[in-house]
Amino acid sequence: MRAVEIVLHDVELPLRHAFETSSHRKSSLRHLLVEMIDADGTVGWGEIASPAGPFYAPETTTTAWQTATEHLIPAVLGADWKHPDEIAGLYGKVRGNFFAKAGVEMAAWAMWSAAESIPLARALGGERESVVAGVSLGIEPSIEALLAEVTRHVESGYPRVKLKIAPGWDVEPVRAVREAFPDLDVHVDANGAYPGSQEPGGEQAFEVLSSLDPFKLTMIEQPFAPKNFLDHALLTAEIETPVCLDESVETLDDLRTALALKAGNVLNIKVSRMGGLSAARDAHAMASEAGWPVWCGGMHEFGVGRAANVAISSLPGFTLPSDVSASEKYYAEDIIDPPVTAEQGIVQVPTVAGLGHSVRTEVIAAHETRQQRFQV
Repeated sequence: MRAVEIVLHDVELPLRHAFETSSHRKSSLRHLLVEMIDADGTVGWGEIASPAGPFYAPETTTTAWQTATEHLIPAVLGADWKHPDEIAGLYGKVRGNFFAKAGVEMAAWAMWSAAESIPLARALGGERESVVAGVSLGIEPSIEALLAEVTRHVESGYPRVKLKIAPGWDVEPVRAVREAFPDLDVHVDANGAYPGSQEPGGEQAFEVLSSLDPFKLTMIEQPFAPKNFLDHALLTAEIETPVCLDESVETLDDLRTALALKAGNVLNIKVSRMGGLSAARDAHAMASEAGWPVWCGGMHEFGVGRAANVAISSLPGFTLPSDVSASEKYYAEDIIDPPVTAEQGIVQVPTVAGLGHSVRTEVIAAHETRQQRFQV
């Protein structure tokens, strides 16, 4: 295959409901969309879902635009390749910048699977016809507001709710949710907000996190800083609640380190964080072989990235509910047709070749702030 034209779109969509994590609050999202066109006219779409600010990771929408336009797209444009697994090698000298890489590689996977008349999920090795979806809820102004959000999504049929936590917003909101929903699958995500054992407040942080054990959470996700594997290992040995890694694992080498140190026992696989679908597929295989259950985390993707997440979630090792909830949870109008939908928390895996959805270019145009076109 050979991409003869690639267009990068900068698009901003408003969120239905403002979302707050341990670092910031947002009411809209800007993501970059990669439109890749083969010599025969086959089109593949990818999404660079990097945050606007350097809070989740060092990469931002601004840096991703620069990396994609100056390094990644020029490396892929006009190059001959047979399978999307070869794409990463075309820009192999570029370090990091996983979100930007993921969007470009995702477009190549979508284009290749469309050309081969294979659904993306099956091309990746997916086996499921449907996947179980969970929802992720941000930090709310009050416990009452949080309970209202949890209630709304439970009544919509979602079987799992993830709560964002941070120092000062942890034990009490978790207690309130558990008391209101004693049988609900609940897990919490700190996005690395708690100090480690060698930092001021570290001892208290371990006490707080240990005090969550009685609430029978499915997992505590990423309590410490991304590369603090040692404290994740200490906490894993100290508490009964499973510890999940997210930001800590950007590469397969990171995962090998975590496995060797027993720095957790669950893995959140994000296509964006790991640089693409090929790496996400390989991380799934490595974690599954080690006995770690995996699930697919999200970055509030638009429909393109959300469809890719559904595809990767169809692989057999994704045994926990994934962040592939319906488009309407986040956006009044998505950029794909049909939008991703969930029926009682179940999302169907598309059987149509390629991404499985058509892209609504008119919606992209209405919300686009800039674009750059590259041609052979």
